[in-house]
Amino acid sequence: MKKLYFLLILITVFSSATYAQTKTYTITEKIAEAPKANYQLASRFSPGKMRKMVFSTAVDPHWLKLSNRFWYMYETPGGKEWYMVDATLRTKKKIFNTSDLAAEITNIVRDPFDAQHLPIDNIKFSKDEKSLSFEVKSTVDETKPDRKDKKAADSLQKKIFYFNYDLATSKLTEVPNYTKPKAKPSWGSVAPDSSAVIFSRKYNLYWMDKANYLKAVKNEEDSTIVEHQLTKDGVKFYSYGSDGDGENNEEVIKNDKKRRRAGVMWSPDAKYFVLNREDSRKVKDLWVINSTGAGRPTLETYKYQMPGEKESPIDEILLFNFAAKTFKKLNISAFKDQTVSLWLAPALNKDRDNEFRPSIWLGNNSKIYFSRTSRDLKRVDICTIDINTNTVAPLIDERFNTYVEINRPGLVNDGQEIIHWSERDGWGHFYLFDGKGKLKNQIDKGSFHATDIVKIDEKNRVLYFTANGVEGKEDPYYLHLYRINFDGSGMKLLNNGDFDHAVNMNDEGRYFVDNFSRVNTVPKSVLYDNSGIKVMDLETADLSLLMAAGYKFPEPFKVKADDGVTDLYGVMYKPFDFDPSKKYPIIEYVYPGPQTEAVNKSFTKSLDNTDRLAQFGYIVISVGNRGGNPARSKWYHTYGYGNLRDYGLADKKAAIEQLADKYSFIDGNKTGITGHSGGGFMSTAAMLVYPDFFKVAVSKAGNHDNSIYNRWWSEKHHGVKEIVSAKGDTTFKYSIDKNPDLANNLKGHLMIMTGDMDNNVNPANTIRLANQLMKAGKRFEFVLLPGQRHGFGDFTEYAFYKLADHFNKYLLGDFSQPDNIDMLEMDRDKELNGKSGGGGAN
Repeated sequence: MKKLYFLLILITVFSSATYAQTKTYTITEKIAEAPKANYQLASRFSPGKMRKMVFSTAVDPHWLKLSNRFWYMYETPGGKEWYMVDATLRTKKKIFNTSDLAAEITNIVRDPFDAQHLPIDNIKFSKDEKSLSFEVKSTVDETKPDRKDKKAADSLQKKIFYFNYDLATSKLTEVPNYTKPKAKPSWGSVAPDSSAVIFSRKYNLYWMDKANYLKAVKNEEDSTIVEHQLTKDGVKFYSYGSDGDGENNEEVIKNDKKRRRAGVMWSPDAKYFVLNREDSRKVKDLWVINSTGAGRPTLETYKYQMPGEKESPIDEILLFNFAAKTFKKLNISAFKDQTVSLWLAPALNKDRDNEFRPSIWLGNNSKIYFSRTSRDLKRVDICTIDINTNTVAPLIDERFNTYVEINRPGLVNDGQEIIHWSERDGWGHFYLFDGKGKLKNQIDKGSFHATDIVKIDEKNRVLYFTANGVEGKEDPYYLHLYRINFDGSGMKLLNNGDFDHAVNMNDEGRYFVDNFSRVNTVPKSVLYDNSGIKVMDLETADLSLLMAAGYKFPEPFKVKADDGVTDLYGVMYKPFDFDPSKKYPIIEYVYPGPQTEAVNKSFTKSLDNTDRLAQFGYIVISVGNRGGNPARSKWYHTYGYGNLRDYGLADKKAAIEQLADKYSFIDGNKTGITGHSGGGFMSTAAMLVYPDFFKVAVSKAGNHDNSIYNRWWSEKHHGVKEIVSAKGDTTFKYSIDKNPDLANNLKGHLMIMTGDMDNNVNPANTIRLANQLMKAGKRFEFVLLPGQRHGFGDFTEYAFYKLADHFNKYLLGDFSQPDNIDMLEMDRDKELNGKSGGGGAN
């Protein structure tokens, strides 16, 4: 021991140069222990436990048809309450005395209920709106009425009791011998007058009348059902309606003779319908295998066009004269490999509770509106179809040097005028055209982004619309409701307040419900009239249980992009036991867009990727990047055009650097990054492009090789070059940088995940990355989730804890805990009653 002690002293004082490179410790020095990941705090906010702490956060109005009234249900820790609001009278009343109602239902059903636990379902108002009906499920078993084998294991169901409730007298009446009607089959496209139903079978169109459809609703196998065939040349992948694309090899055999949905759109008078028929026979196949199903593994084959491939689906529009039982393929051709989109007429809010809502085309009885788009997405035509002549005419055209985006147009006075959304001046705005496609005037203008048409007041020539970025002192992503005259005058903000707003306006355009919050405020709901005057406060969310569990709001922030000019907006999430004297590793949760940025703007109950991850002991941030969100300028949105792998990475790095410089509690040398789908792709790219900056990553379901991701997203946001030869032949050229190209750059600790049945981002994307990493001799973690699609389904929690374990080991330095943590025990969200599933305490 003395010799060993003397040797340690010699080593310690031997050389100051050596000491500078390799620190040694004397007997009196203590080696600092790595911090422990706080699994207990993270598990306190699992999805199951959050459902028991946070209930309603918004008012969802069910507008009635005969008045300016609506009802809604709102749940708090005290239970559910149902309210009726009369906007005209400015009153809000409870529909039920829940204590009395619970006692009455208990007396009839013979199951115990109380005011806090009323299982009321399927509320429907009578036509005169003086009473309503609802259902209550009991514990009583009864035999399903349509079962031939009464002894089969699945022949029983819980008995449903049906009640009527008179609003004026509060009288409850049971409807005796009630049999819950079967849900209307999804395959039927019912005409607006209910006279006929269109569907597909064996890839062709069929129809049946109302009487036979009602038979099918009761029993699809009824042998007396009479149906009529409309077409005869349909084949798989060139069908009239659904062709079963995506079904596995066993399901194809099982379902090919069954009725399927046709997806037709009817004329308002039910005399015609249109169908978008797609010829995908030449599009190449892609596959996933279900290895976990019963019996032998099954193969799922689906059509999937990859960027640059010449084998493209061909879109057709067929116009059917239903009375004559004839149809014609319309001449809609304009661009090579074009796509067409038929629009549905806007749905009415007061029809939301109707079981029967027909699919009606946008237009009238003599005209249909649709769009056609070139393959490179730089050219879009809004067109009309004349029913009487079968002619197609372009009405409004959009042309841009990147991609064009459009929304469904708003029709004024049956199409005499058209309100069209466009980014032609670099911002999303509305324009007024006459019925023949001549521009009359721009309606709104300025450095902001108009989004959706909420209501068109034809009589007063007023447009109600949502927009963000108008209010200069706010986060530019906060959405508000505005009104403006068709001529561009009189623009007015209708829901003031520095929050992100979501609105629901009644069909008459007189009142709207406004739900609003920020990430750091309690959600509230208010009723306004159409001039922006508050009618009444409706609800404030009850977050008392969440706060009692230790929850703390995150903090919005603003930084500069890598160019030093562009403002980026983000949110910072801290551990709820945050200690400002400590230094925390930082993890960036990313999604590059360009459809959206993964940055919450309002309060959300979903905490996994941000709030919950922070509880292990991290600062977690999400922040935008140039090229990310479409809700800013066209320049901002298309910044990544032509550079789809790397365009957002510099901004993500710059954001961390600025925050680490500003806050002493952020350890800028311990940086992690994670994301799903596009975020999975981006987090790996960050590790490979900036291997000395980003130290640890978990990449889930990433499209790492965009040359094999779907054409629609990749060609749109990266770009595809249309080449026209001297002979007039058109081809398309596509090339893109991919994550596997940079596999040699990996230095840090990377975990990649994929579901083996992901038919959105095929597992080949992750497998190709793994292949190149292995060839480069790189160490990394590969997690395969059996039987899972793109969102990971039942394995979401498993994936979350694998992600957390990875960061906790390699970013926090805690190698001691993961093997001792029972995932199911941490997330148990059911009482220990013997029926809560596996994963008990050890």
